[in-house]
Amino acid sequence: MSIYKVREYVKKFDDSLEPIEFKEKTNTVEDAAKALGVEGAQIAKSILFKTGNQFGLFVTAGDIRINQKTVKKLLGPGKPKLAAPEEVEDVTGFQIGGVCPFALNKKVPIFLDESMKRFDKVFTAAGTPHSALPITFQQLEEITQGRVIDVQYADE
Repeated sequence: MSIYKVREYVKKFDDSLEPIEFKEKTNTVEDAAKALGVEGAQIAKSILFKTGNQFGLFVTAGDIRINQKTVKKLLGPGKPKLAAPEEVEDVTGFQIGGVCPFALNKKVPIFLDESMKRFDKVFTAAGTPHSALPITFQQLEEITQGRVIDVQYADE
């Protein structure tokens, strides 16, 4: 199962990181926040976008909307769109609702929204729609080697 892949991967960076498993589904921001007893903004959404043939994984706080102009600026020409479910699984190795921002099947640029810095910990999906990983922004940045950006802002 994907949660085991995530567990093994994060242990290489920090032995204290441990995914949490739930009986109920936590594949939406609202469901995950309720199960964890935190505000929805603390749930880190991992969303795979594509422009043309270029993919990029954007990780944001649960209350943030991604500016399409920012996606286009970072991924290049073409109309930015959400990757199809089969593309998400092919590129990341995870199904929608359980997309973790590391231990991916394919190397793609990862963009970490600075809005997550306001929390001591955020909770990413941990490979399944029934899991979460409590992690600091610093740990997330180190493990993903992601580029820190403001997903709501784009230069015209």
